[in-house]
Amino acid sequence: MKGICPKCEKETDIELVRKIEEIKVRGESIEVETEFYKCLVCGEEFENPRSDDDPLDKAYREYRRRHGMVQPEEIRQLRKRYGFTQSEMSSLLGWGGATLSRYENGALQDEAHGKILHLITEPRNLLNLIEQSPDAIPEYKKENIIKQLKIAEEESYSIESILEERLGVYEPDELSGYMRLNLAKLFNAVLFFCEEGTLKTVLNKLLFYADFKHFKEYTVSITGARYARIPFGPAPDNYDYYFATLKGYGELSVEEIEYGDAVTGEKFVSERKPDLTLFSDTELKIIAEVKIHFKGFTAKRISDFSHNERGYKETSNGNIISYKYADSLQI
Repeated sequence: MKGICPKCEKETDIELVRKIEEIKVRGESIEVETEFYKCLVCGEEFENPRSDDDPLDKAYREYRRRHGMVQPEEIRQLRKRYGFTQSEMSSLLGWGGATLSRYENGALQDEAHGKILHLITEPRNLLNLIEQSPDAIPEYKKENIIKQLKIAEEESYSIESILEERLGVYEPDELSGYMRLNLAKLFNAVLFFCEEGTLKTVLNKLLFYADFKHFKEYTVSITGARYARIPFGPAPDNYDYYFATLKGYGELSVEEIEYGDAVTGEKFVSERKPDLTLFSDTELKIIAEVKIHFKGFTAKRISDFSHNERGYKETSNGNIISYKYADSLQI
């Protein structure tokens, strides 16, 4: 590979080097992968000016995952979903004007602020905060924000809480892409993939590839779903419960498809538009890329494709596929 070495001040032979670096975050050692160029003439090591790879940002993200903190894009997403400005959200939280901006741009929250941000991801807690600080939000906006939060609270209770009670919850780890299960995102990803009608087998693979591709590129999954190895390829663990819930609430309709020789399958069709405001920019990018990549794939073709994934090959039937295999993903 050719490139300009800053020490030689000319074009030389260079190589891309990847290595594991240990970074201390609040006294905790975190290992992250870093990459840089090395000049093969003089040995100088230098950053790739076109890369957005930031080892400290990776370490902060890992630290947040370990300690149950929300990520910067999740803070922005929450604020924008309900129409808060940074100033309004800061006033509501009782923080200085620059504090929230720093957190949205990647600064690491202190422990107290981290707990508060995690709490207000629940609509009920955010509603309580507005009731306790009625002057933080202008009157002309407050009514609409409260209305949205009450709808979100009802939706959360009617669908998510029921499933959580039935299936239980799990802590974020390598089997969930270091995310807590976010049923709202999972359900709306289903609706996104089924806007034009999607076979169940295909849908399961689209969800798998969206979560694993986002983890591959951004070190965190989208939905926090766990994926099991089943005969037709990876599928969300307990996927039948999720799909049945969406069907029961009238958000998915089902068409029976005949393949011939008395073999039938299910095709899901969305009955409402997905709420894309739930997703960050990177999440929207990934689900769109996955949808485009597999457009036109039959159930057999996408199943065969998924069977070649290293994670699928090295996981026993019925077991959960670790997100550590995302690095070897074929897309």
